[in-house]
Amino acid sequence: MIKVGIIGGAGYTGGELIRLLINHSQVEILYIHSKSNADKPVYTVHQDLIGETKLEFTGALDKKADVVFLCVGHGEAKKFVDENADFLKGSRIIDLSQDYRLHNDNARPTINGQAVVYGLPELNKDEIRKAQHIANPGCFATAIQLGLLPLAQANLLDDVYTTGITGSTGAGQSLATTSHFSWRANNIQAYKTLTHQHLKEIGQSLNQLQPGTEIELSFIPWRGDFTRGIFVSSQLHCELSEAALIEMYETFYADDPFTTISKEPIFLKQAVNTNKCVIQLEKVGSKLVIHTIIDNLLKGASGQAVQNMNLMFGLDECTGLKLKANYF
Repeated sequence: MIKVGIIGGAGYTGGELIRLLINHSQVEILYIHSKSNADKPVYTVHQDLIGETKLEFTGALDKKADVVFLCVGHGEAKKFVDENADFLKGSRIIDLSQDYRLHNDNARPTINGQAVVYGLPELNKDEIRKAQHIANPGCFATAIQLGLLPLAQANLLDDVYTTGITGSTGAGQSLATTSHFSWRANNIQAYKTLTHQHLKEIGQSLNQLQPGTEIELSFIPWRGDFTRGIFVSSQLHCELSEAALIEMYETFYADDPFTTISKEPIFLKQAVNTNKCVIQLEKVGSKLVIHTIIDNLLKGASGQAVQNMNLMFGLDECTGLKLKANYF
């Protein structure tokens, strides 16, 4: 059994991780750390888990885990690692923040002297299998990259124009004006136009497959009137036929069980509550549009983190991730 520790278990990604791991056949959760909820039953915070687990949050760090998931905010993950280096020694780490995603002078960041691998399985699966530490990708970054990676491998990316809409859970559990129901209901808004923080990690991955090219990605994200899910559309110039592109994408993702190419129009409910990424290609003249859907809390966060854990420990990557879409 894989012994697991969770740091920051009270938020959305922590809650999703708990839901997945209490039903994972190869996992024992040793502890769920939350200073503000220490000694409270987990179900008092994640109330849908009533009757599912008797676990309690802890404020102590006294059990060594095989793998530690960091479900804390950006900037907090690195701080936690630095302050608890001795406690974490010997444990593998999967960080769901952005703190370890970006290379520095083409060198990967490190934890306790060991390199941190960028955890997008469809890009780095072999390295993830051998990794000690993983930087889990961002949610928008996952959706956008999965739509573009086959084109990068074929050296077909130049200028890309992307729009994407995300649910309110993408903003985290802390209250803000734009996460209140009264603001979100019957409302949408563009934000971080052309400046979203995920652009850097997207560029890093695309350049891994298409080096030496200046890929210009213009991205406008939107806040949506729903709780979870991401729908992204990327547009670029491409002379290949739609049939040739579909074959290219199906070949690229042939060994990736969670990424599927659809020949029919896709919609968000196909992916919500699953670890799936579903991609649809549309061609009009020389213009190509790639539509991509994921659940921001699963394939965009906790589900992908479990997928990475499965790969790191030699399990089938689908273990514990056979989830039903929230279709109705």
